[in-house]
Amino acid sequence: MGHRKKHAPKRGSLAFLPRGRAKRIYPGIRYWPKQGITTPTLLGFMGYKAGMTHVFIIEDRPGSPNYGKEVVCPVTVIEAPPILICGIRAYMRTPYGYKSLTEVWMEDPPDDLERIVTLPEKFDTENALKKMEENLEKIAKFRAIAITQPRLANISKKKPEIMEIEIGGGTIQEQFQYAKSLLGKTVPPEEVFKEGQFIDVVAVTKGKGWQGPVKRWGVKILPHKSRKTKRGVATLGPWKPTRVMYSVPRAGQMGFHKRTEYNKRILKIGNNGKEVTPKGGFIRYGQIKTSYILINGSVPGATKRLIRLRYPARPPKTTPEPPNLIYISTDSPQGK
Repeated sequence: MGHRKKHAPKRGSLAFLPRGRAKRIYPGIRYWPKQGITTPTLLGFMGYKAGMTHVFIIEDRPGSPNYGKEVVCPVTVIEAPPILICGIRAYMRTPYGYKSLTEVWMEDPPDDLERIVTLPEKFDTENALKKMEENLEKIAKFRAIAITQPRLANISKKKPEIMEIEIGGGTIQEQFQYAKSLLGKTVPPEEVFKEGQFIDVVAVTKGKGWQGPVKRWGVKILPHKSRKTKRGVATLGPWKPTRVMYSVPRAGQMGFHKRTEYNKRILKIGNNGKEVTPKGGFIRYGQIKTSYILINGSVPGATKRLIRLRYPARPPKTTPEPPNLIYISTDSPQGK
């Protein structure tokens, strides 16, 4: 018999290296898609992860073997109180990328904004808007400076998160008028997204701390008579190059990474939290107080963590209709 090569495929994925901790507990977004958007609109939203439940829905994918039948789907509930547009920032294109040209802040900003940023005592909003309008030919894009309103959600925090949300669709003049109409106002989720559409979910995953190669990479545990170690790899690589290669499974940080999940479908956007809150409330979260978004499947992150939602970067070819929801489970997750 000839020698048979042992089949030993690579354990774990090298797709997300280095697996370092995220810079902060809520993620940034570096790419904003603009395909198929004709009228000016905000390209993103945000909310707090409350928990999961399940729904009964009529399967509406034509290629599915269950097409037209009633199926059960796991869903994630995100509490999404309206966001406050407290500023507008204009960007111009330079040979070195986009640079901020000017910005406008709302009059009489909320006191909670002082918890994260120090604004000038007197800000002339009217003159700043006039200056922005005079320089429209230099401006390449607008972004809204939005803050969350955690006091409205069922989480015990007062300090809001602040982030930029790009405005897409239409001409620069139309985008300016749209941004000007939003300044100082709150925007609910139904003004940004609609039921049935696909979105991208960006979040920071659950942190699991420092873990060994078995848990972090899925390598096999060596026989008990192995020398030096069992929960590791047998060899760390060749003699040359005289270093340990990055591809060798080693211990390190696991979890608390920024991750993007593409094309998650919105099944429902509602304002009555009692429709989706289980008996006794969500575990480690409680009752839904304000607007909510039901997303098909799971999303990254722990309970109460901020989840960012964005228009899809890789949208499907067909735009689905709003789904036909039959039943939303509100049974207690604790079995009581």
